[in-house]
Amino acid sequence: MAVQKSATLALMAVAAVAIVAAALVSAALVTSKTVNSTGSVKAVGVGVYWDSACTNQTSSFGWGVVAPSSTASVTLYVKNNGTVPVTLTASFGNWNPASAASYLTPGWNCTNYVLGNGLVVAAVLTLAVSQSITGVTNFSFDITLTGTA
Repeated sequence: MAVQKSATLALMAVAAVAIVAAALVSAALVTSKTVNSTGSVKAVGVGVYWDSACTNQTSSFGWGVVAPSSTASVTLYVKNNGTVPVTLTASFGNWNPASAASYLTPGWNCTNYVLGNGLVVAAVLTLAVSQSITGVTNFSFDITLTGTA
C-alpha cells in the first residue's frame, strides 16, 4: 500500500511539473504588438460629425493603439444634407504603408443604407487587425463616405 501511495504521489508530482512547464512554454509563445494609427474621412454628398446633433463636423480621427487579433471601432454620425434620399457607401484606400492593407480590414455598419433627406444615422466604423500582422508599427488610410442619390 505504501509503494502504491508513493507511486501515486510521484505521478502527481510529475504531472504538476508538466503542467507548469506547459504553461511556461505557452506563455513564451504568446507575443503582443501594438500598432499606432490614424484615419481621415472624406465625405461626398453627406456630412460627417462626432455628435448626433451634427454640430461637431470631423474629417479625421485616430483608431488609437490596436493590437493583433483585435477590432477597434469608432462611431461617427452621417447626415444627409441634401433634399433627396441617398444610398451610403464607404471606400478605403491610400494605405500607408501599403502592406497595412494586408493585415487590417476596415468596415462599417451602413453599407447600402438609404438615408432620407435631412436625416442622421450612427455609423460604426470598424477595423479588424490580423493576428499575423508584421512590419507595421504605424499606419494611416483614407475613408471615403459617399451618399449617392
